Amino acid sequence: MVKGFHKGDRVRIDIPDETDPDHDRFHGEQGVVQDIIEDDAGSETGDPRDNILYQIQLNNGKEMGFRWRDLRPADTV
Repeated sequence: MVKGFHKGDRVRIDIPDETDPDHDRFHGEQGVVQDIIEDDAGSETGDPRDNILYQIQLNNGKEMGFRWRDLRPADTV
């Protein structure tokens, strides 16, 4: 399975759907990939990319898991 991000990569959380319950809490936050966990979520969604859960340590220190569709490379300013 090809992984879109690797441990140590800086990422930005991108949840553009304002009706998504996680939008207000996480959209625009940045952090670092701490761990990559493989599961079988892709068997439910039909998309094998969903088999990967990225454990992200946000800039505020909190750790959360996100799927590929919610992550983008961090702004490099």
